[in-house]
Amino acid sequence: MCGIEWVIEALGCRDASLASIEELQLLFARLIESMNLHPVGEATWHQFPHTGGVTGLQPLAESHLACHTFPEFGSLCLNIFCCLPRSATDVEPIIRQHLGATAIRVRQIERTYTTNQP
Repeated sequence: MCGIEWVIEALGCRDASLASIEELQLLFARLIESMNLHPVGEATWHQFPHTGGVTGLQPLAESHLACHTFPEFGSLCLNIFCCLPRSATDVEPIIRQHLGATAIRVRQIERTYTTNQP
């Protein structure tokens, strides 16, 4: 039994988009729709006063969707965790559309819950 986690770094993003909770809410909504995810509550958002960066967390039936933005560096760190195996979704065009990223790195990690040892 295993889950899948996507760890995503997006660089060269528009700083105004990274500091906009509204834009990040739209990004989350598009990711949820495209990946057929199921929110189990409201997303929580926090904006940092000095940099304008945002931390967001959306609990999902599958697990969670989380982001941390750094407008001062033009970067987004995004994490999508699903507790069951599922096919990959091409998130790059979605991130480019919403944030204007010029470079995106996606790592997929298999999260194993059991061992074969007694």
